[in-house]
Amino acid sequence: MTKILMVDDEEVILEVLEAYFEKEGWNIISASNGIDALKRAKEHNPDMIILDLMLPDISGEEVCRLIRKESDIPIIMLTAKSAEEDLINGIVIGADDYVTKPFSPREVVVRVKALLRRTKKPTNHLAFNDRILIIDALKREVLLNGQTLALTPIEYKLLFTMASFPGRVYSRTDLLEKVQDDGVYFEGYERSIDTHIKNLRKKIEDDSRHPEYILTVFGMGYKFGGKPDAPNITF
Repeated sequence: MTKILMVDDEEVILEVLEAYFEKEGWNIISASNGIDALKRAKEHNPDMIILDLMLPDISGEEVCRLIRKESDIPIIMLTAKSAEEDLINGIVIGADDYVTKPFSPREVVVRVKALLRRTKKPTNHLAFNDRILIIDALKREVLLNGQTLALTPIEYKLLFTMASFPGRVYSRTDLLEKVQDDGVYFEGYERSIDTHIKNLRKKIEDDSRHPEYILTVFGMGYKFGGKPDAPNITF
């Protein structure tokens, strides 16, 4: 059963969303502050977190940052802030989506379903665009039109990270942390990721100036644009 952790200090919002989510058959875990949210995230390992930015103890942004140090769990932020800069900042620190208050509970349900589809656990083999691009996670091998690509460890990790969750936006900080978590360290700032992305595009794209797979999300970072084959399963 899908487990969703809802974090909000407004009891009415928790009750309304809980009623809608239970109709979908989802198991609901609730928290009214940031400390409890972090504790319950570790205890219950939910499939998704609905996180309010305005909490009574620590901010939702800080909760998001702390969770991102430990997990890739999908996060939808609830925010009363609608300024573009605030919303971009939410994505940059690790949120996958956001909903501005006031909102329709049905909208939240739709967004949760969409994000759950996008963030399914990756399989050992990923195939895209009618098997034009294939990633074999067991062999750490990438095939393009049947030909093996000579990727560096960093390029492979960047590609696999983004391709595992197509459509998800990764900031440069996110990608840098993924590379470092793999035991590969390199000097430089977050912008060093741009150089690796540029080199990866030269190897994977027909036209690196008009990429099909590694897409730039201006002001935010990068995302994977390949179309997953359905079903995208082990073969």
